[in-house]
Amino acid sequence: MDRFREMATFVAVVEAGSFVGAGETLRVSKAAVSRSVQELEARLGARLLQRTTRRLSLTEAGRAYYARSKQILADVEEADGAVGAVTGQPVGQLRVNVPFSFGLRHLAPLWGEFLARYPGIELDVSLNDRLVDLVEEGYDMAVRITRMADSSLVSRRLASTRVLFCASPEYLAEHGQLKRLADVTRHAVIGYSYSQFGDLWRLRRRDGVEEEALTRPRLRANNGDTCRAAALAGQGIALLPTFLIGEDLHAGRLVPVLLDYPPPELGIYAVYPSRKHLSLKVRVLLDFLAEAFAEVSWAGCDAQAG
Repeated sequence: MDRFREMATFVAVVEAGSFVGAGETLRVSKAAVSRSVQELEARLGARLLQRTTRRLSLTEAGRAYYARSKQILADVEEADGAVGAVTGQPVGQLRVNVPFSFGLRHLAPLWGEFLARYPGIELDVSLNDRLVDLVEEGYDMAVRITRMADSSLVSRRLASTRVLFCASPEYLAEHGQLKRLADVTRHAVIGYSYSQFGDLWRLRRRDGVEEEALTRPRLRANNGDTCRAAALAGQGIALLPTFLIGEDLHAGRLVPVLLDYPPPELGIYAVYPSRKHLSLKVRVLLDFLAEAFAEVSWAGCDAQAG
C-alpha cells in the first residue's frame, strides 16, 4: 500500500474513532483498515494508536503523525483544485452528506447528470439524517432541510418545503378529525426522531394565537420514509415535509389535518464550511443544484392546507 493511502486510512481511523467507522468511510473491510494501520506502524517503527476493547486513542507519535498527515492530504486536495482552476475543469473527490429520504428521492436521480457534466470529479455521497460536522468529518458540502440558524457554515438556499400534519383517510374515518392542536393528545402520533419540532408541537393559528401540545408518539423513527409508511398504513397523525408526501397528497392517500394552522416552512440549503477559498468543484455543484431545484415537483401541493 502506498504511503498516501496509508495516511488517508490512518486519518480516517482517527476521525471515525474506530476501524469499523473508517472502513465504512473508505468502503473497505475492517480487516483491511486494521492491516493498513499495522503496516504503517511497522514501517514507522512506532505505535500510533493505543487500542482497548472500548476505544482508540492517539499516542504522542500518533498525534504528530495525524497532524502532518492531515495537512499533507489537504495540500494534495488543494493541488488538485489548483489544476482545475488552471484548466477550468473541476477535478478531485467531492464528499457530500445529504438527508436520507430527500437524497434518495430528489438527489440520487441527479448525480449521473452531474458526473457526466464534470468527468474529472469523483463523487462520494453519504446519506443519513444525522447532523454531521462538515469540518471534523471531512465533507465538502451538505444538504440540510431546516430553519437556518446562525452558523459558522456558509449556505445557499436551493428550495423550500412545508411540513404538514397529515393522516390517511382511513385513519381519520375511524378516529375522527382534529379541530384544534390539543386534539393530537387523543390521537396516535408518528414522530420523526430528528424533527426540529420535537414532541412539543407549537403552532400559531391563522388568527395569530399560539398554541402547543405535548405529543407521545406511538411510533418514532429516524427516517422520514418510515414515518410516511406508518401514516399511509393508517397508524396515526404525522408531521411530514411536502417533498416527501407531495404525490400522496395529490392522490388522496394522505390528507392534511389541522387546517386552521398554516404549515411551517423549512428551507432546503446547500451548506459548506467557508466562502473563502471555495474550490471549483464545490462551486460547480452549488450551481448545478441551484439549477436543478429552480422548480420543484412538490411546489403548491400544500395549497389545500394553506
